[in-house]
Amino acid sequence: MPRAIARPFAVSVFLAFAASLAIFALGPALSHVEFPPDQGYNWYLWKRPDPDVLSRATAWGGYLAHQVFLWGLIWWAQQNRDRLRDRTTMHPLNWVALGGTAVFAALHAAQTALFYDGLAQDVPVMYSQGSVVLVLVIILLMEAPRRGLFFGVGKGWFAATRPLLVRTHGYYFAWAVTFTYWYHPMETTWGHVLGFLYTFLLFIQASFIFTRVHTNRWWTFALEGTVLIHGVIVALVAGQDFWPMFAFGFAALVVITQMHGLGLTRATRWIIGVAVVGATLAVYSERGWTRLEEVARIPLIDYVLVAVIAGLLLLVKRRFHL
Repeated sequence: MPRAIARPFAVSVFLAFAASLAIFALGPALSHVEFPPDQGYNWYLWKRPDPDVLSRATAWGGYLAHQVFLWGLIWWAQQNRDRLRDRTTMHPLNWVALGGTAVFAALHAAQTALFYDGLAQDVPVMYSQGSVVLVLVIILLMEAPRRGLFFGVGKGWFAATRPLLVRTHGYYFAWAVTFTYWYHPMETTWGHVLGFLYTFLLFIQASFIFTRVHTNRWWTFALEGTVLIHGVIVALVAGQDFWPMFAFGFAALVVITQMHGLGLTRATRWIIGVAVVGATLAVYSERGWTRLEEVARIPLIDYVLVAVIAGLLLLVKRRFHL
């Protein structure tokens, strides 16, 4: 990675970790919040019981400002591609994006401390979760021409969708990440803190648009793999016993698809695959073989969605000659 972008990138990642840990400092300001009783499926616990016009306005206002800011940067970048041809250096656009990320991090922290409200007050939790799932699915589809879908096979299956996705994915990704970011208040549980770290890293990825960071295969693989760690830790912190579904479901995606774009030797890929299978069998020998189907849920859902989205994009591409 060129030095001109390596140093800002390293500093940005460090600051993302620092900002995430700083969320714990909000603890005293949040201690007075009493949550409504858990109402079961699709209920999000961390929202204030007495929302008012001001609490909602600050949550939705912060989200809308952040959304317009990111969409505006994407639009400007696409209109001025000729100015951004050099992928080895930082552009003013990148500095503006990083500065905006810092500003909206501080704004969200202040909004949480003063109002403790988020989009969760008005939107079911499945919308937040589903938006991020689709990001991961679209990445599988976009990267398929480079690494395939199944053990390196399938590079040409949906290659015709890639040009359209390259032109348009930024708008959807920016919406999904920003919506999820403002959905949650900056709560001090480890699950929330790690979730905000993940969104900070995704904002960094967006901020390095038109640089080599944005397409670095190890960095993008790390972003895909982080969801495994986040999913497992959130489940463990919440006391849920289905953490292996996240651990081995996302690990299966690594073995089946994601590691095949890293240039690893065949022996290395075999070692990783055998290690994942061995760990899965060891856990389910204790957990019970009847629950082994949990491991297939995440990969099955993701690959079905890849096929569905690819089919829809091909229809749109043919219908509108895109």
